[in-house]
Amino acid sequence: MSSVWAVVPAAGSGRRMAAEVPKQYLKLNGVPILEHTLRALLACPDIRGVMVVLDPSDRRADAIPSLSDPRVSTAAGGAERADSVLAGLQAVSLEASEQDWVLVHDAARPCVSVALLHSLITACVSENVGAVMAQASVDTLKRISDDNRVVETLDRKAIWRAQTPQMFKLGELSAALSEALANDIAITDESMAMERAGYPVSILEGPSTNIKVTLPADLEFAEIILRRLNEESKV
Repeated sequence: MSSVWAVVPAAGSGRRMAAEVPKQYLKLNGVPILEHTLRALLACPDIRGVMVVLDPSDRRADAIPSLSDPRVSTAAGGAERADSVLAGLQAVSLEASEQDWVLVHDAARPCVSVALLHSLITACVSENVGAVMAQASVDTLKRISDDNRVVETLDRKAIWRAQTPQMFKLGELSAALSEALANDIAITDESMAMERAGYPVSILEGPSTNIKVTLPADLEFAEIILRRLNEESKV
């Protein structure tokens, strides 16, 4: 029976946050973002192990309690997110089978719930197709030219905003990422690599609360969501 593993790319600098430390170490309700994310993944009984990909020079991770959990391992990250994800996959493959599933989740999405993780895992395993958590667009979308002029209005019914987690077979995702990077293709998420390699990718609608902390304003919103999730878990 296939196992499910998680890979968490956490080697980025978070330039858009304009903070003194990488955003995964900023605190929400007194706890680092990365710690919140790892706690959620470790709380999911479907996940066999978690691989966290870090900057090799990163010493801040030493203070993250969940990194000492026996189910958590670490690997050295690369220059870009795709490089780090591939490094994480290669590290997982030392213990996992190519037919195992791997769930990739952003370190800066701390509001993921166990229910969301379980729904994605169940959908992928039952249908044997990789999938992406995403949200349907509620805004009118415009495609613009280089000189900032509107070229066309897109049909928002066909537009979805990708989130993480994204889940695929370990061997297939490793091959897809390796091929894209070898051809200098800028890969922004795992689904893009899989689409480009010709694999089917499903969409699973995720909640608006599964936010990525990217800008300073996101911190306050994430704190509110986490407090609500904690309250619900106590009921």
